[in-house]
Amino acid sequence: MTTLPFPVGTERDALIGFLGRQREALIRKLDGLSEADLRKAPTDSSLTLLGLLKHNALWERRWFQIIAAGRTFPGEWPETELDTDEDFRLTDEDTLAHWLEYYRAQIAATEGVLADTDLDAPCALAGHTHRNLRWVALHMIEEIARHAGHADIIRETLDGARGM
Repeated sequence: MTTLPFPVGTERDALIGFLGRQREALIRKLDGLSEADLRKAPTDSSLTLLGLLKHNALWERRWFQIIAAGRTFPGEWPETELDTDEDFRLTDEDTLAHWLEYYRAQIAATEGVLADTDLDAPCALAGHTHRNLRWVALHMIEEIARHAGHADIIRETLDGARGM
């Protein structure tokens, strides 16, 4: 039997643990690479490792804080139009240090939402009230794992590194 690297005493513990495991798998794919390598799209896809980090950081905030918890941030979606392709596009200002710090801050905020909100609580954002916090957590596990898989392929293509 495989032992999980986190306690699973409750459903909430399991959700938080699996979220954390997938996030860290994605982040580990960035270790030891230059900023130039993080910006490379070495496959036919336009995805880059830094673009994946940026996308995950933005949607961590959007799903948990905006959609689930109903928080608003001036000048951000849903106040502004959403271009999901923009999440992956990089500018000169986009750096590993910036997006890693931002992602970790959003993760901390998510942990607050998960700790303080009933898993059955409906999402606060209009148009999403048919979903609850549990659904959001499961969806994010699915999405982060999917993007960590993309990162696996990109990293292996860049330098041959494999594994979680």
